[in-house]
Formats: sequence, structure tokens, C-alpha cells
Amino acid sequence: MSAILILGVDPGLNRCGWGLVLSNGARLSHVAHGVIKPSPQQQLASRLHDVFEGVSAVIAQYNPHEAAVEETFVNSNARAALALGQARGVALAAAARTGLPVAEYAPTTIKKAVVGAGGADKTQVAFMVRRLLPTAGDVSADAADALGVALCHAAHGGFRRRAEAL
Repeated sequence: MSAILILGVDPGLNRCGWGLVLSNGARLSHVAHGVIKPSPQQQLASRLHDVFEGVSAVIAQYNPHEAAVEETFVNSNARAALALGQARGVALAAAARTGLPVAEYAPTTIKKAVVGAGGADKTQVAFMVRRLLPTAGDVSADAADALGVALCHAAHGGFRRRAEAL
């Protein structure tokens, strides 16, 4: 079984976290992480463009094998959920443009895979990401969430390992 480089994305219009995890069997290692920060003073279209270009740049630089994106959490603020959905859409489009297989995971699924409880908060996710990937160092909440998405995808077997099992 060969190693798989997984890009995790925690989409957002103000801060879009990304993280790369190398999955080699049961061994997981941190590769890189960061946050794309469009200016809140920009128009929506420009901010979406920045997210698209930022995710595209990460893909071009690291050439991941697979990607995973967090699904939109719908709360009482429909306007915020719609904006988040748009950011998520451009992240999905950036990955799809390069032919990357893209998985999508609900926030509770990600939290359960990383922390062991679907109701975990951001602090608990960041703590576990630092424990599971100690070389990641001190990561922001958005980058930790993105690394959590990649860890969740690795825990669910990824696309290539599922294909090998068929």
C-alpha cells in the first residue's frame, strides 16, 4: 500500500483552513497547514475568488492524491449558512478542477473521528489534532479543523484504499 497525501479543507469566507496529512497505512503524519484569509472589505465575488485561488495554489504546490471538505453546518442564521455554502462550493470546484477525488464529511463525523465524540468543540478538536500530529505545532482553530477533516478522511479509508478492497 502506498502513502496517500490528503488535503483537508475547512471552508470559510473570512478564514478558510487547509491541512495536508500523509496517510501510510496506520501511520499519519503532518505535511503542512495554513489559512486562506480573504479581506472582509472585498465584495463577495472577490472573496470567493480568493478562496478558489488559495485552494488551487495549495493543490498545485503539494499535489495531493485526495481531498476532503467539511459539509456546511446549518444553524439558525440562514444568511451565514448560505455564505459558507458558497465558500465550500468554490473549494470543491478548485479540487474538482484538478481531477482530485473529493469526499465530504459532516462536522459531527469529523469530530467523532478526531475526538471520539460528535459534540466536541473546536478546542477539543485542536487539542487532539496536536496530539495526533505533534509536528503540526501550534495550529489555529481553522487549520486544526482542516487537519481534522483530513484525519477523518484517513480514518474512513480514503478513496484509494476503498478501491483496492474492491
